Amino acid sequence: MKRIIAGMQFFCFFANTVMFAQTTDSSRQNSTNAFRQTTPDFSLQTTPDVSGQTTPVPSSKTSLSSSEADKLVRKTMMAMSNPDYRVTAGDVYTLTYWAVGTPVIYKIIVDSTYKIRVANLGIINAAGKTFPQLKAEVERTVSNNYPLSGVQLVLTEPSLFTVYITGEVQTAQESQTWALERLSEVLKEDILTEYASLRDVSVRSLNGQTKTYDLFKALRFGDIQQNPYVRPGDSIQVNRVNRIITIEGSVERPGSYQLLPGENLKELVDYYAGGCTPLADTSRITLVRYVGSTVDSGNKIYLTLDDVQANYGLHHWDAIHIPTIVNVMPVMFVEGAVSQSADEVGHVSVSNKITVRFNEGENYASLVQQNQSWFSSISDTQNAYIIRRGERISINLNPMLYDSSYRSSYFVQENDVLIIPFRQYFVTVAGAVAVPGRYPYIPDRSWDYYVALAGGFNVDKNARSSVIIQDISGRRLKKSDVITPESIITAKTNSFLHYFNQYAPIITTTLSLIITSITLSTLVNR
Repeated sequence: MKRIIAGMQFFCFFANTVMFAQTTDSSRQNSTNAFRQTTPDFSLQTTPDVSGQTTPVPSSKTSLSSSEADKLVRKTMMAMSNPDYRVTAGDVYTLTYWAVGTPVIYKIIVDSTYKIRVANLGIINAAGKTFPQLKAEVERTVSNNYPLSGVQLVLTEPSLFTVYITGEVQTAQESQTWALERLSEVLKEDILTEYASLRDVSVRSLNGQTKTYDLFKALRFGDIQQNPYVRPGDSIQVNRVNRIITIEGSVERPGSYQLLPGENLKELVDYYAGGCTPLADTSRITLVRYVGSTVDSGNKIYLTLDDVQANYGLHHWDAIHIPTIVNVMPVMFVEGAVSQSADEVGHVSVSNKITVRFNEGENYASLVQQNQSWFSSISDTQNAYIIRRGERISINLNPMLYDSSYRSSYFVQENDVLIIPFRQYFVTVAGAVAVPGRYPYIPDRSWDYYVALAGGFNVDKNARSSVIIQDISGRRLKKSDVITPESIITAKTNSFLHYFNQYAPIITTTLSLIITSITLSTLVNR
C-alpha cells in the first residue's frame, strides 16, 4: 500500500513539474514581449495567489518602435549580465513561481523607498543591493515558503532617471540616464565649455555626500574608481580648469593636457605626453608663453633637457614644442617642372619648389631614383642643372632615372638648387602669314591661335583662310583636329589679286612690245 501511495505522490509531483515548466515557458515569453513595451501604465491584471485571492499585476499598453524595443532589450540584457547593476527606483521585475499547484506571476515595481513586497511572503529592503543580491534574497524567501517551487526573478525593464549637471557647461541641465552609465558618458563633450576641468568633477548624491573624481585617470589609465556609475538624484558639478598646457612634436602622446597644481614641465613630458621619442631633439625645446607675455604673439623661451629635469614652471595656455633631429638635417631645393603631388604630375603649368632634407653623402643618382614621382613628360630632365654658390653645373638626369646602378659624379650639398626646365614644344607657322616662324606649343589650342601668333593671314596672298596642317609624322590634319606638338601650319598663297599683281606688269610690257612692233611694221610697209 505504501508503494502505491509513494508512486501516486511521485506521479503528482512529476505532473505538477511538467505543468509548471510549461507555465514558466509562457512566463518567459511574456517577459520577452514586455521588453518591447514601454514602462507599465499600472493598469491591473490579476493572478491568483496562494490564498486564492487576486494579486495585482501591472500591464503595459503603449507599444514601442522597433528600434526603441531593441534598445530596451539590450539594456535589460546588459543589466542582468552585469554583476554591478544596482537596484534602482523605477526598475520593473517579474517574479514567477509555483505555489500549491497554482502558477504565480508577480510584477515588482521598485519605488523611491526601495521596499519590495514579495507577493504575500514578506518585504525586502533593496536599497544598495545589486540585482544578483536582490535575486538571491527574493528567490530564497519564496523557496523557504514553497520548496521546489521553481522560483525565478528577472529584470523586465531597467529604470530611467535624471541627474542634474552644473558648473562649466553650456547650460545647467537635467540629463536622462540609467544605472549602467558612467560619469564620463554623462559629461558629453558638446555640453562642456572650453574651461571645463575633467580633473575636478564633484558629485553630490541624494544623501548629501560629495565626492570628487579625476576623469583623466579613468580614461587614460582605466582607474574605474574615478569614473563611477551615476545614480538617481546625483548633482554633478564640473569645476573650472586650473591650467591647460599643449605639447607637440617628438613625444609619444602630443596633445593638450589639464595639469594639477604643482605639476610642471617634467610631469607634462614624462607623465602626460608619455616621454620623448627616440628622434627627439631635447636640446632645442621651445616654449611659447601667451599669458603674461610682453607681446601679443607670445614670448618664445628656449629650453633644454636640463630644464625638463629641473621641472621648469608652466603657465596656463603655455605651448611646448619638442623638435625632431630630422629637422636639423641639411636641406636642398628642387625647382621648375616638378610636383610633390601625384595628382598634379603631368598637369604642372607653373614652376614649383620642393624643399628636400638629405643625409650627408647623398648622391644625386640615389636622390633622383628615390623621387621619380617628381618628374613628368613636361620635365626636361636631360637639360637639368645645379645652382651651387652662384655656379651653374649641368647634369643629365636621364641615366639616373633609367639605370638603378648608375652613380653620379655629383653629391648633394647643403642649399643646392636643382633646376628642372620645362620641356618646350613648338608649332611651325609658314606661308601667307605676317610673321612666319616657330611658336611655343600650348595644349588644347586650335590652328587659328597659332596663325594669330604669327600676325594673322597676309590678306594679299591668302583668301578664305586656307591652310594646310600636318602633324610631326606628315599626316594631313583637318581644321577641326587637335593641334599636336611640332605640327606645321602652312597658310596657302591662293589670292587671285596676288597672282594678277605679280604677273600683270610682265603681260602689260609684253603686250606693249607686240603692239609697238605691229605699229612699226605697218608704217614701214606703207
